[in-house]
Amino acid sequence: MSDTTYFKDTKPHYKLLDSLRGVAALMVIWYHIFEGYAFAGALNGATDGSITTFNHGYLAVDFFFMLSGFVISYAYDNRWSSMGILQFFKRRLVRLHPMLIMGAIIGAAAFFVGGCTNWAGENIAPRFLFMALILAIFFIPAYGGAPYDVRGNGEMFSLNGPSWSLFFEYIGNILYAIFIRRLSTRWLKLFTAILGISFIIFATTNASGYGNIGVGWTLDTTNFFGGLLRMLFPFTLGMLLQRTQAIKYLKKPLPQRATFWICTIALFAIFSVPFLGADSHFSLNGVYEVLCVMLFFPAIVTAAAASNDGDTGKLLGEISYPIYIIHYPIMYLFYEWLIDNKLYTLQQTWPMVVAVFGASLFIAYLCLKLYDIPVRRWLGAKL
Repeated sequence: MSDTTYFKDTKPHYKLLDSLRGVAALMVIWYHIFEGYAFAGALNGATDGSITTFNHGYLAVDFFFMLSGFVISYAYDNRWSSMGILQFFKRRLVRLHPMLIMGAIIGAAAFFVGGCTNWAGENIAPRFLFMALILAIFFIPAYGGAPYDVRGNGEMFSLNGPSWSLFFEYIGNILYAIFIRRLSTRWLKLFTAILGISFIIFATTNASGYGNIGVGWTLDTTNFFGGLLRMLFPFTLGMLLQRTQAIKYLKKPLPQRATFWICTIALFAIFSVPFLGADSHFSLNGVYEVLCVMLFFPAIVTAAAASNDGDTGKLLGEISYPIYIIHYPIMYLFYEWLIDNKLYTLQQTWPMVVAVFGASLFIAYLCLKLYDIPVRRWLGAKL
């Protein structure tokens, strides 16, 4: 996620990469719609909890990590002689943290509107809601069974679940500033290869126990180390794509509009592939995940980076982070509505789905224009 808007900068942005981040953010909402049907059905005992449509939408997070590695390497690799670690951290905090705080506030409001009860139907004392909000603002995750895990689902950030990915993004930024940026391209290749081998083993052996690599959202051992690997491999691979100038191998990039639509269709197709099966020792689904992260996503990033003249999808790029970080509190209310009404299909609920999308986009746009941009502008001037 670029943070140069409110700091003096001379480098052009990869606008099409920003636009595809927005596309992926919309697809995350779509994935979470079907996650809601599975969750509500399982909680009411009507289904086994399996997500049966848009099964691989969770891989959008891995795509985000790869984009971050590419963009951060491009923006900062050659500027450390004039910028210290503290300045880098200031830039990243200004870029990421204001909307993290807003996501937590909206999450607290959604929890209050939903009746201040956890998924088991138990009432939660206001002091625990307040504690969850304060800790989320300071980005301190909840441990399993913590009283401020107000939804009782074991999430790191129970007011706004997807904040877990930003938790690992912060770790990635810290590791980049302290260690990874110092690696030569040769050593970065070796480091990425080691991470890639680890990623292959983790995904194909079903180490998560979920049948997929959808880990990182809670603090148990498998989720923490799996989430760390899930962030580090695509992040360093994104860096490597940028450092090695992979775009030079594309002889004649397509026009930007064509590239945007081709990449959008490709992402939708990738995320729509059904679950491919897994057992306790081997995951065919994990093989597919490996192909996505090691082959399909790098191809999309490279194609988009090579075709960067124009403003196709500009608004999607601007609104991508607000969409991602504020949509899930709206999803919590949607999930509660599904549970209360015992509804588990798109056919039964499509008007509400349209409302969920509309509300997510509208609130994200308001947050961008009325909060995120002014706050980042003010902080950029101060820092």
